[in-house]
Amino acid sequence: MKYVLLISVICNLLFLGKILAMRLSLRELGIEFAKRSSLDTNTRIGISSRDPELRKLASRINETLASLRQSYHRYRQGDAEVRNAITNIAHDLRTPLTAICGYIELAQKKKDIAETEKYLAIIAERADYMRKLTEELFEYSVATGGEIREEKKDVNLGHVLEECIMQYYPVLQERGIEPEVEITEQSVIRKLYPSCVERIFSNLISNALKYSDGDLQITLKEDGVLRIANTASALSSVEVGKLFDRFFTVETARSGGSHGLGLSIVKTFAERMGCPIQAIYENGMLVIEIRF
Repeated sequence: MKYVLLISVICNLLFLGKILAMRLSLRELGIEFAKRSSLDTNTRIGISSRDPELRKLASRINETLASLRQSYHRYRQGDAEVRNAITNIAHDLRTPLTAICGYIELAQKKKDIAETEKYLAIIAERADYMRKLTEELFEYSVATGGEIREEKKDVNLGHVLEECIMQYYPVLQERGIEPEVEITEQSVIRKLYPSCVERIFSNLISNALKYSDGDLQITLKEDGVLRIANTASALSSVEVGKLFDRFFTVETARSGGSHGLGLSIVKTFAERMGCPIQAIYENGMLVIEIRF
């Protein structure tokens, strides 16, 4: 009987010791959590306890904190991007608007019809730039604002691409660019959003006009891979890696006053249709490929 009582006392003491050890470990865990709760540190929580369940708990807390840190940093980066975007938009709108106001004032003071017409032509050019900017901003907000309401349909990529090239042909001629076009004779038909495909082709050719040194190669193969390439000595591999970023521009002088939305829209539409896209810089050539 005495042995049974002794064993019971020992077990109770061991159980009490286990509870005390766990309480100390939990307190240690709480202190460590308070220290690491700042989302600016990447230091992981560590505890001295060898208890497997407590160590699992610490590991899960570390995973949760790591996920929270990633979300926090994405939020902070996104917030900075929004601020930069607002600044860029305000600048892009203010510059032509200021010019328009200035030329209107000059035109009002001039009695010479030729001078007035010259100012009106400049005003029309600046106003057209503002129109294109606002249209692209609206298009970007639609592209990133939710689901596309348009239904997917069978799209003949070759036909749409030919029509787009023909629309841009006069502008290409003005720039002295004679495009090398190679479109497969085999029909490449995919179930896609027609308006998104048209905008992708249009923005890619428009982008080539900004950066091309005077050449343009457009290829559509049987497997649905579209390749648009042009010599772009003004670019670097680092800049090419950022071409799809929102509101990224190389330089106003070098990018033709670009506001950095065209290729971002291309990437957004391509990803929504499940079409991989990449930009490559090879031997001074800018190459953009989309796999439909």
